Amino acid sequence: MPYDAKEDLPISLRTHLPPHAQEIYRAAFNHAFDSDPRERDREARSHRIAWAAVKRSYVKDGARWIRR
Repeated sequence: MPYDAKEDLPISLRTHLPPHAQEIYRAAFNHAFDSDPRERDREARSHRIAWAAVKRSYVKDGARWIRR
């Protein structure tokens, strides 16, 4: 299920990621989710891809995510 807006992301993402990281996550998830509608585990794969995209621009420092 693609996310239309940052407000549609799970609460755990909205409370832990900075707004820019949320946008990265949302865009990467949506792109991955829409890329192959026939794939059986596309939602799980899309979440993994979205986290990888966030980790390219942000790093976790203790409990906070900071921009690289």
